[in-house]
Amino acid sequence: MRSRIITGLAGPELSLDEKAFLASVQPAGIILFARNCGSQDQIRRLVAESIAAVGADEVLVLIDQEGGRVQRLRPPLGRNLPTARAFGQLYETDADTAVKAAQLVFQLLAADLRELGINTDCAPVLDVPVEGAHGIIGDRAYGTTVAPIVALGRAVAEGLMAGGVVPVIKHVPGHGRADCDSHLALPVVGESHEVLRQSDFLTFRGLADLPAAMTAHVVYKAIDANAPATTSPCVIADIIRGEIGFDGLLMSDDLSMKALAGPMKARAEATIAAGCDLVLHCNGDISEMTAAAAGTPVLDGPALDRFARAWAVTQEVRGFDISEAEAALSLVLASGSA
Repeated sequence: MRSRIITGLAGPELSLDEKAFLASVQPAGIILFARNCGSQDQIRRLVAESIAAVGADEVLVLIDQEGGRVQRLRPPLGRNLPTARAFGQLYETDADTAVKAAQLVFQLLAADLRELGINTDCAPVLDVPVEGAHGIIGDRAYGTTVAPIVALGRAVAEGLMAGGVVPVIKHVPGHGRADCDSHLALPVVGESHEVLRQSDFLTFRGLADLPAAMTAHVVYKAIDANAPATTSPCVIADIIRGEIGFDGLLMSDDLSMKALAGPMKARAEATIAAGCDLVLHCNGDISEMTAAAAGTPVLDGPALDRFARAWAVTQEVRGFDISEAEAALSLVLASGSA
């Protein structure tokens, strides 16, 4: 039976312990980082061996390939991708061209990812950064207002889906006001619910029909002062599923980040209890992976239904003009460096 966990791997080759873990746990997915990527042939082999170890065809293979600071595949393993802000800068002068370019560039990326066996990209970022917030989002955002973020985020997602790659919107319900990096500490946002409703939440409402999303390890004091979104039943039920209206596959951000506290098994249990469909564990530590898996139930019920809907994206790939997409990529890279 499949487990409601997505797990990282320690390095570029699958260890015997990892093979046994994948066979026993049968995770819903794996996630790749730069430490897992040595060459294109090696990536293909690692992905294929991991899927074979799980023993199921329907395995989400994730990567963070946003562009700019966050791209696990860099030349020569993958194309250099512009920052989200570069798309936003082009949008300010020519919105139609920017939107078309975003779709083409990410359909081009989707084709590259599929060649490596990767079928899920943790993008687009829909966070709305505000002045004075921590810089962890920064140029990963498509703008500082709702309209460009929604328009460009939609284009990025549509480009990925046209290429058979599942987009994962993040970090719901919003990381743009965070006062620290959630990799290192727990951010707390003190703005009123009404302010959040009229800004941070709007970008996610605009793309609530997309197939997958990742939670924010952020406390929103006006909604739940005691728990970050990832482990807050109130935030997930009332805001993400309710006010925002997202009914797709909901995964946590990385359980091994320092924003969360407590034993790894307890973190996984709290995440599932709060309403996430899947837990994500990224650092490749086999002991932590095992503990997280021990707190993660079988993939069934509504979570399985949402997983199936997300997986369906991988089953349809549409053609496109590669030369046109490469020209769009060059245009945005030039726009971002201007």
